[in-house]
Amino acid sequence: MADRFDWWREMACQTHIPTVVRSDREQDFRGTLRVLDFGVLQLSAMTHPALRVRRNWKEIRQSDPETYCLTLPSRGTIRFGQSGREAELGPRELMLYDSSRPFHGWISPDGDDHVSHMVMQIPAAVLPLPADRLGRITATRLPGGTGIGALLAGHLGELTRQASHLTAADVARLSPLTIDLLAAFFAHHLQAQERLPPETRRQVLRARVRDFVQRRLGDPGLTADTIAAAHHISTRYLYKLFQDEEMSVARWIRHLRLEHCRRDLADPRLLARPVHAVAARWGFPDAAHFSRLFRAVYGVPPRDYRVQCAETGKHRAENVNDHSIARSAHSQP
Repeated sequence: MADRFDWWREMACQTHIPTVVRSDREQDFRGTLRVLDFGVLQLSAMTHPALRVRRNWKEIRQSDPETYCLTLPSRGTIRFGQSGREAELGPRELMLYDSSRPFHGWISPDGDDHVSHMVMQIPAAVLPLPADRLGRITATRLPGGTGIGALLAGHLGELTRQASHLTAADVARLSPLTIDLLAAFFAHHLQAQERLPPETRRQVLRARVRDFVQRRLGDPGLTADTIAAAHHISTRYLYKLFQDEEMSVARWIRHLRLEHCRRDLADPRLLARPVHAVAARWGFPDAAHFSRLFRAVYGVPPRDYRVQCAETGKHRAENVNDHSIARSAHSQP
C-alpha cells in the first residue's frame, strides 16, 4: 500500500535527515526501521526494497543537523555519489557521507527482495578531525573486513544485536568508546592518527586488545606477553592500559575462558563432548587444573555442573509437557 511507503519514508526522514526518497515498490512496500540512541550518536538498522535517495541544496537549507553518516550494508548493494565522487559498496564495506552537502544514491538488492543496512549518525562536532580532512573520504568505499574496519563493523553489529540488553549506564560507557573507534577509523584512512587525542588512541588500543583476546581464547599460549608483542607494546604498558579495569589481564582471560566453558557445559547440544575437550577448546589443556579452577569459581566440579544443568533442563521440559497436556485435556469437550 502506498500509505505504508509514505509512513516509512516520513519516519526515515524524521530520524535521519530530510531526503527525497523514491521506490519502484511504493504500492507494495514492506520495510523495517529500528532506531537506537547511544548518547550523541544514533544507530539505525533498516530493511527495505530498492530505493533511490537524493538530497539537494533545497533540503539542506530547510534542515541540516551537521552530521556525518556512516553506512554499512549487510545485504544488497549501495551506490552513492557526493562531492564529485561515486562509490559502490556491498557487505563488509563502509562509506561516509555528509549531511551538509548534496548527494544521490541507489540502494538495491542482490538476488533478493530486500536490502539490509545500518546507518550511524555522528555529529560533526564530536569528531576530533576537521571537516576539510573528513571531506576527502566521503562517498569512498572503506573496507570493513580487516583491521580497524573489521573492529568497527563488529562493534556496530554488536551494538545493534545487544541494544535491548543495555542499560543507561552501559550506553554512557559505550558512547565514548564508539566515538573513539569512529575517529580512529577515519584517521587511519586519512593517515591522520597524530590528530587523535591520546585517550582516543588508548581506547582504540584497548578495543583492539579485547578483540584479539576474544578471537584467540582457545590458544593456551595466550598470555600478557604474547598480547603485548602482537600489538607492539611492552607488557608493562599493557598492564598500565588496563589498570582501571576490575581485574588484571591474566584474570580477565581466565574469566572469559571459564565463562565459555560454563556455557558449553550447560548446552544440551554439547552433552556428547567430553569435559576435557570443552576445557581444551577454550585454552585449558590440563584437565585437572581446569577442574580445580572451575570448582573454585563456581562451587562445583565441571562434571557435576553439567549434570545439574541437564537435570534442570529435563525438569523444565517435563513441566512444559505437563502444562501442555493439562491444557489439552482441559480443552476437550
